[in-house]
Amino acid sequence: MSEAVLDVRDLEAGYEPGVPIVRGASITVRKGEIVVVLGPNGAGKSSFIKAISGLVPITGGTVFLDGKDITAAPAHTMVRLGLAFVPQTENIFPLMSVEDNLRVACGILERREIPARMDEMYAAFPDLVRQRRTAAGNLSGGQRQMLAVARALIVHPKVLVLDEPSAGLSPKFVSMVFEMLAGIRKSGVTILLVEQNAKAALAIGDRAYVLVEGKDRHEGVASELWNDPVVAELYLGQRPSRASKGGAA
Repeated sequence: MSEAVLDVRDLEAGYEPGVPIVRGASITVRKGEIVVVLGPNGAGKSSFIKAISGLVPITGGTVFLDGKDITAAPAHTMVRLGLAFVPQTENIFPLMSVEDNLRVACGILERREIPARMDEMYAAFPDLVRQRRTAAGNLSGGQRQMLAVARALIVHPKVLVLDEPSAGLSPKFVSMVFEMLAGIRKSGVTILLVEQNAKAALAIGDRAYVLVEGKDRHEGVASELWNDPVVAELYLGQRPSRASKGGAA
């Protein structure tokens, strides 16, 4: 079994004191995996990964990255620690060119490293090469997500964390984004992903967790969860049939 790169234990977090949104959630992400976090609307999924990334105050529990306790680490230090977060919105600088967006993301690298890292991103995302002088705000939705992910990957993170990468995209671009993530995993990058498009996310994931009311309520192998009656009950609000209950016992 691979070692845990990200280990979150009994996490409690929220925007206001005494009003937790995340209520004791725990997950483990192993090296080279894609781990998917699912759940109904309002389950606390986005707040959960934002807390891990230092963007929502944590009031309980611990977060370990590669064995190091990063629970109290400020958000602006996360990239240097090895965790890169791609938010659902406002994840690029729309008035800056594609190239300048990437260069800004190189801020923590040594100057001598930057040309090679830029070349790596352009090789990985050929669409961006053709648009390198284009203002990022003029890109298609799928290209914007490519740029946002490239900005995160350019610093060689240990874990890439994404919040709803398919949100607002057409079916064509949704497929493009998930193909991109599957390719990134093949390159050895570990991914933690929150996604409402459960079917598409489970198709590329290794394992998945279901959050309900801020708590991890179910987990399993991603390929098996789409037809899991417990997921239907927790995620879709459907009661499993008697046959399903008997089969799961």
